[in-house]
Amino acid sequence: MKALVVYCHPRTGSFNAAIRDLVVARLEAQGVEYRLRDLYAEGFDPTLSPQDHEFYETVPENRIRVERDCNDLEWCDALIFVYPTWWYGLPAMLKGWLDRAMVPGVAFIMPENEGGDIKSGLTHITKLGVFTTCGASRWLTFFVGAPGKRTLMRGVRLLLAKRCKTAFAAQFLMDSATPESRAQHLKTVAARLDKLIRA
Repeated sequence: MKALVVYCHPRTGSFNAAIRDLVVARLEAQGVEYRLRDLYAEGFDPTLSPQDHEFYETVPENRIRVERDCNDLEWCDALIFVYPTWWYGLPAMLKGWLDRAMVPGVAFIMPENEGGDIKSGLTHITKLGVFTTCGASRWLTFFVGAPGKRTLMRGVRLLLAKRCKTAFAAQFLMDSATPESRAQHLKTVAARLDKLIRA
C-alpha cells in the first residue's frame, strides 16, 4: 500500500493536526509507505489561473504547474484526506487542489466522442479515506446535504477503482467538543483507518 495523505488546515495546533498525526502514526505502524502533502504549510496556490484554464484539457501541458501533485496521484494506491468542513463543504484550499491537481489525463479521461462522458483515470487507487471535523451537528450537516463529503466520497470516488474500499469519520459539533469526545473521535479514526489498511 502506498498512501497519499492530503492535509488541509491553516493552524498548526488544530484538532485536524492531531487527526493527521494519528493517521501518519497508524500508517507508519503498519509499515505503509506514504507521502504527506500539507497544503497550507507548503503554500499551495489553489487558484486556477487563466493560463491553467486555457490548457486544462491539453495533455500533458495541463500538468506542468502541478507536476508533483500529478506524480503523487499516479504513485499512490490509497488516497486519504484530512480537513475541516467549513460551510458544509471543503476549505477553498482543498477545493483548489482538486481543481488544479485532478486534471484530464491524470484524474480522468476526456470524452472521445461528442456527447460522451469522462472515464475514470485513477483506477489504480483502491482505497479512499476521508477524515474531517464539522462545526455543525450531524443532522444539520446532512440536512444541508454534506457537499464536502459528497464531493470526495462520491465525486472523487467515481474516478477510482470500481471496488475501491472507503473509510469516513467526522467529528460533529466541533466547536463544543469535549476532551472526551475528541479522544473518542481519534479512536474512531484509528479503527476505521486500520480497517481500511487491512482491506
